[in-house]
Amino acid sequence: MPEIRSNPITGDWVIIATERARRPEEFTQKAAKPALPPLAPDCPFCPGNESKTPAEQFRVDGTDGGWLVRAVPNRFAALTPEGTGERHTNGFRTHLDGVGLHEVIIEAPAHDATMARLPIPHLVQVLQVYRHRLRAFYKDRRIEHVILFKNHGEAAGTSLVHPHSQIVGMPVLPSQLRARLEEAMRHWGNAGECLYCRTLHEELRDGARMIAENSSFAAFVPYAALSPFHIWFFPKHHSAYFGEATDAQLADLAGVLHDVLRRLDVGLADPDYNFVIRSLSPQESALKYFHWYISLVPRVTKSAGFELGTGMFINTALPERSAEFLRRVSLPA
Repeated sequence: MPEIRSNPITGDWVIIATERARRPEEFTQKAAKPALPPLAPDCPFCPGNESKTPAEQFRVDGTDGGWLVRAVPNRFAALTPEGTGERHTNGFRTHLDGVGLHEVIIEAPAHDATMARLPIPHLVQVLQVYRHRLRAFYKDRRIEHVILFKNHGEAAGTSLVHPHSQIVGMPVLPSQLRARLEEAMRHWGNAGECLYCRTLHEELRDGARMIAENSSFAAFVPYAALSPFHIWFFPKHHSAYFGEATDAQLADLAGVLHDVLRRLDVGLADPDYNFVIRSLSPQESALKYFHWYISLVPRVTKSAGFELGTGMFINTALPERSAEFLRRVSLPA
């Protein structure tokens, strides 16, 4: 019989369609992705084409004299760094100047690299650049919220295949995050505990949806996962602000992230995916009811009219089976 599960963190009801559930291996990427060259002459993110990007904001140098990771302004930025972000009201209608910051973080020099196949020390450097740019964005007083995300593959919305992530600082707090804050505050008010810490405790205790963990982080498929193989990465230490993560914690995060991405890469044949770091600002780092985390969504199914019309999700994969499938993936040495 189908179940309708409650996701307390997002506030969503999710239909776990047991009657329509597919075997985990049926979500494997069907069409093989074309092989890419290690260097593409026309790619603006490849070494030698640095002049094709806007002025570099930050870089990590490699041992060979070149760069390992770069951060540059997005040439097609959604927001402009010029202006004050002033609010304008005309009767019932309100708008703000489209002020903000938008950068691309180029994760590796190799055009054919993927985050799943980067060595862990390299992935640590990427995460450290994430942290550096997040901190830098929040130094701009016009910025209310910063989102850091990655689109991997065409179905996830990527336009350039060279491995990269994006970071956007905006002068407003998005409604999606506001809704999560409201759910977290409600739980704190009712139970006197962090909803995220309790969720992590329950997932670790249950174990059925766990994929990987170490001393600092745990990765699991949520009980009410919104879609097949939806994965959360939770820090075991309570913090509302990703920018507070230490080098040792980022090393642990790189280990868990690398493990899970490799399992997706091998088990589902490199599926397209999005991930986002959900974090508050440094001024809110001590909040007791919010806990930063990473949400990763493989794009192995599509939303349709039901989701659009109800705001509910239909998940055709049992979260417990998805987690078990990924745990059993045999990774090459």
